Amino acid sequence: MKPLTRAEEEIMQILWDIERGFVKDILLPMPKPAYNTVSTIVRILERKGFVSHKSYGKSHEYFPIVSKDEYRTFIIKRMLEGYFDSSFAKLTKFFKGEESLNNKNYQ
Repeated sequence: MKPLTRAEEEIMQILWDIERGFVKDILLPMPKPAYNTVSTIVRILERKGFVSHKSYGKSHEYFPIVSKDEYRTFIIKRMLEGYFDSSFAKLTKFFKGEESLNNKNYQ
C-alpha cells in the first residue's frame, strides 16, 4: 500500500462515507472539480487497488476495497516509523508536549 495524494484521499473519504456510488455521487464540494477530474482520480484509485467497480452497461458503480481502518492503520504505522522510531511512547510524549497544538496553528 502507498500513501494517497490529497485529492485521492478526499475521494476515498467520500467513498468510505457513501460505501458505493457513481462518479456523479462522488463529486467533491466547492471548489467543485470537473466530472472528468473525479472520474480520472477514481480510475487511478482503482489501478492502485483502493477501489473496484461494478459495470452497468457503460456506467460504473465504484466501491472501496481498502477500508478506512486499513488505510488509517497504514498511515499511522508509516508516521510512527518515519517520525517516532516506531515508538508509540515517543508519539504520545510529542503530543503531551505540544500545548500549543490546536486548529489555529493549521489554518
